[in-house]
Amino acid sequence: MSFVPENPQRILVTRTDRIGDLVVSTPVFKALRERFPSARIETVIFLENRELLEGNPYLDEVILYDKKGSERGLVGNLRFASKLRRKKFDVVIHLHATHRMHQAAFLAGIPTRIGWTRKSPQLLTHGFQDVKSEGKKHEAEYNFELLRPFGIEAPKNFELYVPALPKYEASLNELTAALGIPGNRPWIVINPSSSCPSKMWPAVKFSELIASLGRRFSPVILVMGSSRDRDLAERILKDAAYSDVFDFTGRLTLGTLSALLKKASLLISNDSGPVHMASAAGTPVISIFGRNQPGLSPVRWRPLGERSRVLWKDVGCNPCLAHNCRIHFLCLDVISVEDVIHAVSDLGAGSWISSAGEGS
Repeated sequence: MSFVPENPQRILVTRTDRIGDLVVSTPVFKALRERFPSARIETVIFLENRELLEGNPYLDEVILYDKKGSERGLVGNLRFASKLRRKKFDVVIHLHATHRMHQAAFLAGIPTRIGWTRKSPQLLTHGFQDVKSEGKKHEAEYNFELLRPFGIEAPKNFELYVPALPKYEASLNELTAALGIPGNRPWIVINPSSSCPSKMWPAVKFSELIASLGRRFSPVILVMGSSRDRDLAERILKDAAYSDVFDFTGRLTLGTLSALLKKASLLISNDSGPVHMASAAGTPVISIFGRNQPGLSPVRWRPLGERSRVLWKDVGCNPCLAHNCRIHFLCLDVISVEDVIHAVSDLGAGSWISSAGEGS
C-alpha cells in the first residue's frame, strides 16, 4: 500500500447506503475526531438520510448525495466529483463500496482513497478485501478495518448516534397529541416491515403478538413504517384484538422516528434500520431474523445495545434461497409469538414491564 498521511487535515467518509448501515457507521466519526482533533471531517450520505446525522458533534459538514436527482447518471456524478475536488480532501474512506463513490473520489483527485475492493478496486490507493459476506463479526467492526492505516482500533463498546433534537421531540408531541395517544403508559413500537420478504415475520403473527402484549402488559402499541407499509399495517391492526394500538405508517420522518424510539419502552422489529436507531437511542430492542446467510446473520447485523435480544432459528437451509425460498420462509414461521413474549419478559425484568403490571 502507498503512503498514508500521518496527520490529514481534510477527511471525507462516504456511506451511501441504507439507514441502519449509516447508523452503525457513526462510531467511525467519533474515532476519527479523537485521532485527528484539528482535522476537518465531512461525510457523504444519501439525501434522504440527512436527518440521521443532524447535530452529530464529530462532523464539520454532511454532504448530501442526490442519486435520483442532481447527481443522477454520469453527468451528475461528474458534477459531484467536481464539487468534491473544490474541497481538496486529503483522504477519503469509503465505508460502503459503490462504483459511483469510488469514481467520484478518484475524479476529485483525493490522493488517499481507502475502501473495499468489491467495486472498482483500481480506483483505490488502499484496497481491503471485502469479506463481510462471511459474517464473522459485526458491521461496526468491519468499518474499523478501514481505519487500520491510521492506527485506529475498534472500540470495545460502539456508541451509535441518532439525533435527539428538541424540534423532533416537539413534532412528535404534536403528532401524538393529535392522535390522542396516552402518555402515561409504556409505549411499544412494532415494525413489521423490512427491505425484503425474506426478513419479514408473518403479518398474522404480529397481529397475535399485539393481542398477547395487550392482555399481559396493557401498553400503548404503535405500528410504524413508511407510507408503502400502510396496507400491511392495516391488515395487522384489523386482526389484532386490542384497542390501544395506533398506526404510525407514513407519519414519521427519520428525525421524529428517532424521537419516538427514544421515548418508547421497547421496539419489536424485523431485521431493519430502526433496530439500530433504537439501539443508538438506548431503547430495548427485540430483533427478528430469518435467512441462513452469514452476511445477513445476527453476528453481523444484531442490535448493539446492551438491552437487546435476537430471535433466529436455523431450520437447516443450506444454501438459503433468500426471497426465492421454496418452503415459505420457514425460518421466520418457526419463531412463535411466545418466543417474542418470552424475550419481552426477559428484557422487562425490573424495568418498564413491572410498572405496567404483568397480567393486568
